[in-house]
Amino acid sequence: MKLENVSNVEGLFKVLDSCKGKIELVSEEGDRINLKSKLSQMILTANLLNTATIKELELLVSDPEDMKKVISFMMRGAAE
Repeated sequence: MKLENVSNVEGLFKVLDSCKGKIELVSEEGDRINLKSKLSQMILTANLLNTATIKELELLVSDPEDMKKVISFMMRGAAE
């Protein structure tokens, strides 16, 4: 699943933390990074300090219920 223009990064991490299954970020090189890991979240956040919005990212979401949570978050405008 591709996400675009995520302006509420903290909100996205809260949604991902509430997910039960595996959530992975797929890098441009094809690497998979576990986003349920606090360390991975901190590294991603540090890389985004100069940017207010995540332009685009690709996630692999293993649980269909988790997918619904992420879609719902994005449909709310991700600005809560």
